[in-house]
Parts: sequence; C-alpha cells; structure tokens
Amino acid sequence: MARKSLIQREKKRQKLEQKYHLIRRSSKKEIIKVPSLSDKWEIHGKLESLPRNSAPTRLHRRCFSTGRPRANFRDFGLSGHILREMVHACLLPGATRSSW
Repeated sequence: MARKSLIQREKKRQKLEQKYHLIRRSSKKEIIKVPSLSDKWEIHGKLESLPRNSAPTRLHRRCFSTGRPRANFRDFGLSGHILREMVHACLLPGATRSSW
C-alpha cells in the first residue's frame, strides 16, 4: 500500500490540472497564433506563472486499489500483481489467464 500522503498529493495534482486545463490550453493556442516574438514571451510568462503541479506531465497514474505508482495497466487502472490476482479470482470479466 502506498503512503497516504503520496496518494493525497496525486489527487491534489489532478484537481489543479483540471482547474487550470482551459487556461493552459488557450495560452498554448495563443502562442501558435501570435506572430511577434515579444508577445510570445508574454504569453509564455503567463504559462510559467501557473502552478507547476497544474501541468499534465506531472500527473502519475496509480493503482486504483493499492495506490502503487508503477506497473499500471491503463485499461483496468490496476497494478500488475493486483490485476493478476483479480483475473485468477475471476473478478474481471473478459480477462483470461495465461499459462505456459
């Protein structure tokens, strides 16, 4: 189980990203449209003034049940070992076990 503080930090980043998503997207579109370099620097300054944790690249996918930050499957939102346990227990419909 991941530490609770790390999970809360990740949730805080998700909220910030949602809050500033439209501002960040519109500023990036403006940079493309504006021809002069000085105006581009102004808009870039606006982007830099936004909180760092509001950037989507700072988000990290975590396991839904344990909060584990690594080896996550996007389709299920679970880490590898939890996914394997759930498949073996037949809790995920449509997922099959592999044995070789």
